Amino acid sequence: MALSVSPPSLSFTQNFPHFVTSHSLPLSQCHPISFQTPPPKSIHYHPPRALREWQEYEEAVKKKDLATALSFLISIEKDNSDDSVEENGSLSTQSARSRIGDLGFFGGSVRDWEVLDTCLNADDMRLVGMAYEFLKAKGFLPNFGRFSSIVLDGSRDVTPSVLKSSTGLEASKFSPKKWGLSGSSSVVLAGFLGGVSYLLQQGIDIRPQLAIILGLAFTDSLFLGGTCLAQISSYWPPYRRRVLVHEAGHLLVAYLMGCPIRGVILDPIVAMQMGIQGQAGTQFWDENMNNEMAEGQLSGSTFDRYCMVLFAGTAAEALVYGDAEGGENDENLFRSISVLLQPPLSVAQMSNQARWSVLQSYNLLKWHRHAHRAAFKAMENGASLSVIIRKIEEAMSSNR
Repeated sequence: MALSVSPPSLSFTQNFPHFVTSHSLPLSQCHPISFQTPPPKSIHYHPPRALREWQEYEEAVKKKDLATALSFLISIEKDNSDDSVEENGSLSTQSARSRIGDLGFFGGSVRDWEVLDTCLNADDMRLVGMAYEFLKAKGFLPNFGRFSSIVLDGSRDVTPSVLKSSTGLEASKFSPKKWGLSGSSSVVLAGFLGGVSYLLQQGIDIRPQLAIILGLAFTDSLFLGGTCLAQISSYWPPYRRRVLVHEAGHLLVAYLMGCPIRGVILDPIVAMQMGIQGQAGTQFWDENMNNEMAEGQLSGSTFDRYCMVLFAGTAAEALVYGDAEGGENDENLFRSISVLLQPPLSVAQMSNQARWSVLQSYNLLKWHRHAHRAAFKAMENGASLSVIIRKIEEAMSSNR
């Protein structure tokens, strides 16, 4: 399928900065005790400098400087691969680092994960992809992209009856709902209207205050996309848990499909400041889609993968709660891309593609429900992205 789209305006960095290290010399051999002991040779590895380098890495993580943090890890990995145990009993850099690590100064295998926490502020998504590939190459992310080319067999014609027979849920259960028309929000709205009616019957006229509240809500919806209402709602535990379930679905499917995750935004105000549509969002990147769109082409497999990630939040809600309330912005984004295809998808084709995608995501999440629950718990505890990914990997490995 061809896609008419102009090349992205963002220019990617061509030169990747590498952390520069100086060459060091092997430790000297032991010398007999003498009043005129010859001066020792240069020390092969100097712990204070190493500590200083790791402190610079930690500073880069705090500043969310992905380029600096990643280049340091790459340089350390390169040094480790180049070093070897030298002759005459001298220590190599690898063994020196290992010993210092035993003292608790390093723990590089743990700190390597922290590079993921720097991805949120990265402008160059290629660096984000490099961070995931670096950790995968080191064996930390064995499940990243594990299902990138796995699609369920069967017809692509997913009718509402097929969707129901596969999930046990009506197709309408996968459609986003307007606030106040379904779920717990309808109970809140009914309680609010009942309270207003009771006050009016008691002779307490709150219509002026109510008019102001409705006016502010309309302004928030029109100019801020409902950010203020979402910020207030985020303090309501049932609503917040549903948002976490939704975003954990996006994150897990994107991860298993091999799409690097830049970050998860759960604060509506922060999401608005970052230009994210909706009240929360999971930012992921698909290199194949980025390259194909730049060329004005979009393959079916790339489009399918993107749609699966896009509808994963809806699928997660349906899996956990039996229906979905969120996902309106996901549907809008899906429609905006579908009409760009040449020829554009018809309404019937878009509906079928949406049902097919949500079914694929639903089954993938059902098979790895334990990993979704682990991601949800980590997000609920306010964990960073690196901890969330680590919890997913731990859950996946423990259920093989």
